[in-house]
Amino acid sequence: MLPADLMRAVVPVFPPSESNVVREGRLRGERNPGELQCAPSEFFMLFDTNGDGLISFAEYIFFVTLLSIPESSFNIAFKMFDLDHNGEIDKEEFKKVMALMRSYNRQGAAHRDGLRIGLKVGQPVEDGGLVEYFFGKDGSDHLHYEKFSDFLKQLHDEIVRLEFSHYDVKSSKTISAKDFALSMVASADMNHINKLLDRVDDFDESPDVKDLRITFEEFKAFADLRRRLEPFAMAIFSYGKVNGLLTKQDLKRAATHVCGVDLTDKVVDVIFHVFDANCDGNLSSEEFLRALQRRESNIRQPTTPGLMGVFSCWLNSGVSDGFGHGS
Repeated sequence: MLPADLMRAVVPVFPPSESNVVREGRLRGERNPGELQCAPSEFFMLFDTNGDGLISFAEYIFFVTLLSIPESSFNIAFKMFDLDHNGEIDKEEFKKVMALMRSYNRQGAAHRDGLRIGLKVGQPVEDGGLVEYFFGKDGSDHLHYEKFSDFLKQLHDEIVRLEFSHYDVKSSKTISAKDFALSMVASADMNHINKLLDRVDDFDESPDVKDLRITFEEFKAFADLRRRLEPFAMAIFSYGKVNGLLTKQDLKRAATHVCGVDLTDKVVDVIFHVFDANCDGNLSSEEFLRALQRRESNIRQPTTPGLMGVFSCWLNSGVSDGFGHGS
């Protein structure tokens, strides 16, 4: 695939509301796979390690494996393979870490021994990707944890930047509230996306949100919250079981105190416009968390459920969510 294809594969988007592109497809909400509109990412070109202008299978699996790694999990694995406890690992130790992480990712684990099944010749995933970038041409360099964790942060930040750039069609460094809402529902399940898109389309007729503009800092803060979905979801879920309702101030408090993320009033207004199904001033948390969980699971694609697997079962169970809203 081309580097642009790689970007499209990990950044779910709808056409920007301020562009001339029409949202189309055989089904409402179905996305054209060629929709991401932004300048090529030099960061993503790092994954084209042989310089042929294409992303190989090994490079792609290496990429999605990196994308699936929570920083806390890599920290644990890194320390396990750092036998000298000096904060760095060599190439062979790193390959063991990546093989372990790949086994916890659906796409990576589906390919035995890191090779694409069905091909006579294949390159092990752990020998491809950015190994040379991290360890040098001869593989003798060592990788420090700080360098790798910084790289992961840059990777996630670059995806957020690309998505924001896609919606910032006028290069104004802000996007419309409607486009921010589209980004929130872009990964929603097809069984739910039509009613969410109806609420997004209502933005044009809603004076309280139609003129709001979202900055990159606000957009990134919401992305940071999405990456902390497990503690955030548990906070909302627990609060709802005790109090039954979730107001705008409750949502901001959960984001700040549990996840260390400050959401502005504008961002919270957009969230409630889309996910306050009854228009009663209380969040329909089931729909909200389901949309966020699906977005993150599409990126991480874990093979083991963990805490979010339990939460996914709850979201899909069809029972009341504890906030007065059933599915």
